[in-house]
Amino acid sequence: MPPKIISFKDLIIWQKARDLAIKIYRLADSNKFICKDFSLKNHLKSAAISISDNIAEVFEYNNNPDFYQFLRITKGSCGEIEAIVFFKRIDYIDEINGINLYEDSRQPGNQIRELFKKVKQKIRGDRKTRNP
Repeated sequence: MPPKIISFKDLIIWQKARDLAIKIYRLADSNKFICKDFSLKNHLKSAAISISDNIAEVFEYNNNPDFYQFLRITKGSCGEIEAIVFFKRIDYIDEINGINLYEDSRQPGNQIRELFKKVKQKIRGDRKTRNP
């Protein structure tokens, strides 16, 4: 039997998103190119932290239409972080770090896509129940 989920902190997707945010924050603060580009640095940090923040916020709403909307916003933030591949192309980060960060950024996005499907099905089911 899977462990009971009491808090957003129990969600694997939130934990992975938080870990990704930590990696992005460290990169933004330590990379000699990114740390000098304040706009880029702030944008990266904002997108990274918004993934775990939105997951936490939507968990607290416990309302499927709101849940779906926040998942859409969260998925968009994942896409912004996936654009990290750009930094490899302009030699801001090396190949190995670029690949690792890209893969780390895709994982929450993939999980959110699966959640999308489940929430959409639930919303459709709720609508059918209300409007027979």
